[in-house]
Amino acid sequence: MTEHEALQDFLLRMADSDMILAQRLCELTGKAPALEEEMALMNVALDLVGQARNWYEYAAEVKGNGLDADLLAFRRDAHEYRNHLIVEQPNEDYAVTMGRQFFFDVWHYLTLKSLAKAKDERIAGIAAKSLKEATYHLRRSSEWVVRMGDGTEESHRRMQDAVDILWRFTGELTLPDEVDRIMFDMGIGPDPDQLKADWHEMVKNVLTEATLEPGEEDAWMYLGGKRGEHTEHLGFILAEMQFLQRAYPDAKVW
Repeated sequence: MTEHEALQDFLLRMADSDMILAQRLCELTGKAPALEEEMALMNVALDLVGQARNWYEYAAEVKGNGLDADLLAFRRDAHEYRNHLIVEQPNEDYAVTMGRQFFFDVWHYLTLKSLAKAKDERIAGIAAKSLKEATYHLRRSSEWVVRMGDGTEESHRRMQDAVDILWRFTGELTLPDEVDRIMFDMGIGPDPDQLKADWHEMVKNVLTEATLEPGEEDAWMYLGGKRGEHTEHLGFILAEMQFLQRAYPDAKVW
């Protein structure tokens, strides 16, 4: 794999993970447990869509061939998406929604913090802007994990169940592949070993405060999202998200 190809894949991983998680959160419109929570979730989703657009725009420039951000978001099939598997998992119980958000937020915060120092000025600029939002996202999801984990007997059970359900999808966040190592060697991506150590430390600190038990670091994990191998959930997400653009390709607003 060339450096140019690795950069393309990396940009799509950042964009697709933001976009698919935003779509999941938007599914909770009118269904959140409280009005304040619905507003907060939609704000997080809007932040992620904005970040995704920035990554897509850069990815389109790198890929060329007349592509733009909209084509990358709405005209690719599931096997062409490079998002992490965890973001496409269903909302289910609200504890699962917040557990998914928390695991992703820790990775997102640490990755953006590193990317803000990247040698690629475009990536550093996008990351620095996104980091402010990601910091809030992480604080919010961490507080919810602690609130539910160290709350009532029922909330504790639900939050622990959520951790157990989602843990098998967390390995992909910190297990590096060829793209991750190339990006690190280029002075762009985070140090894979440091990212893994920092992610586990931050996650364990929050889960300990929440009186919750994390999974084993060497547990069997679902992998494949970063190379286009997804769960069945992504196809349903894209069918809804891409319907209008595929039904009326190249439509213009007059």
